[in-house]
Amino acid sequence: MHVDLQGKQYYRIGEVAKAFGVNPSLIRFWEGEFDIIKPKKNKKGNRLFRQDDIKNLQMIYHLVKEKGFTLEGAKKKLKEKPKLQDNHAIIASLEKIKQELIKFKEEL
Repeated sequence: MHVDLQGKQYYRIGEVAKAFGVNPSLIRFWEGEFDIIKPKKNKKGNRLFRQDDIKNLQMIYHLVKEKGFTLEGAKKKLKEKPKLQDNHAIIASLEKIKQELIKFKEEL
């Protein structure tokens, strides 16, 4: 899944949840389960997610929702494979290019 959240420095939990097609409660749950998710909080306590948080959530989403990993399995995979982040970024870029090519083909 490619989540296109760009252009802002911070995103509210509702924006992030909508981009992933999940409930905000799942994002909060993953925040508690995965130590790589560390949103900033404003004075009211609202979570503000940065691009690094979005990338980490994409990796978690990919492992748990798309690949079917358990939470423990996803945690283990993230710890043993530091290159997973680089690979995921490459895959996300290729998916974006693929979508652009499909769009271009449809316009012909």
